Amino acid sequence: MEIQSIKNRFAIIGNSPALNYALQVAVQVANTDLTVLIHGESGVGKEVFSHIIHSLSARKHNPFIAVNCGAIPEGTLDSELFGHEKGSFTGAVDSRKGYFETVSGGTIFLDEIGEMPLGTQARLLRVLESGEFIRVGSSKVQKTDVRVIAATNKDLLERTQQGKFREDLYYRLSTVPIRVPALRDRKEDIPLLFRKFAVDFAERYKTSPVQMSDDAKNLLINYSWPGNIRELKNIAEQVSVLSQDRNLAGEDLRKFLPDRDYNRLPVLAHPQGTVNGHEFSNEREILYKLFFDMKKDVTELKKMFVEILQNPNLAVHHESMINELQEVGQHDTLQRIQPTVQAKQPVFLHHDHEIHQHEEVEESLNIMDKEKELIVKALKKHKGKRKDAASDLGISERTLYRKLKEYDIKE
Repeated sequence: MEIQSIKNRFAIIGNSPALNYALQVAVQVANTDLTVLIHGESGVGKEVFSHIIHSLSARKHNPFIAVNCGAIPEGTLDSELFGHEKGSFTGAVDSRKGYFETVSGGTIFLDEIGEMPLGTQARLLRVLESGEFIRVGSSKVQKTDVRVIAATNKDLLERTQQGKFREDLYYRLSTVPIRVPALRDRKEDIPLLFRKFAVDFAERYKTSPVQMSDDAKNLLINYSWPGNIRELKNIAEQVSVLSQDRNLAGEDLRKFLPDRDYNRLPVLAHPQGTVNGHEFSNEREILYKLFFDMKKDVTELKKMFVEILQNPNLAVHHESMINELQEVGQHDTLQRIQPTVQAKQPVFLHHDHEIHQHEEVEESLNIMDKEKELIVKALKKHKGKRKDAASDLGISERTLYRKLKEYDIKE
């Protein structure tokens, strides 16, 4: 059967090569009993492909049922698929046939197969390998003749590595994989789909179809469409109902698109509880790390100033080092420790052109004292406002309150 006739029959719009290839595979595999695994993001129309495969198969006059594995509670999914015996669990007042029994001879479409519990996966694997199943609460083995078409929006191979999906079931399901392209990978189809939806909604709401300007088309094409066709259809409906102007400009369309960027741009992020890649169990350990780093910075700066005083020619070299530190993000640290450096600089006496360094008194390294000192400074800085002080310290307001009690700090 030609691809175009399939598109007409199932109201599929688009001419992208990826879409055409997926349809071609579906048509070729339809008249077999091979298990099919349909990959694709949410909203790309995976269920339509299951209907195409069933309607073109020898089972087309037999039952077809679609089951959303993610929408059925884990405790009842086995009963729904394989049936149960009376009294097998609380509420089982009668025996009940499952889908694999009632749809025998037809097709079952298992959507969101990646959400299926491991126990149910083992039962499904037995059906696929031998056509056998057992009702919940029974020991009698029954036979079924059902073709399974599964779909997922997750990477099942990755889930097998995480122990969330059986590897043997994955390879049994993906005898023939079909990949349905995301809408952002079918840019040439986006204006066609929008026009079709706009016409449909115009008929429904008794209005004239919305027309798009070139800049509106470009905006539509370059949007990332994380919700795929489902999202495009929703936008088309909103525009059809709410737009006052039937000739849609880019500025008008922008009002209907979510104000967020779905482009996959690199983002630098530090997980909560980590500093420079090191994990810490609480905020005290983080403060310890920061204090020791600050102490190291202070020591290095002191040595630098001594060297400069002894040899002024080194000033240029050390200035470049400070600039380099600032460039790699240490500017804030330098600002924090600068007052300390100024206060703790060693005293020099010049006599006969010689420089004698007097031994300085080492500052306190007690962590508790430093932590208390920082808290007091933060409170003074923010005039006693705990919320702002806690935010500046990088701890929660609740933690700050606890530490005020712990150190007996009077606000």
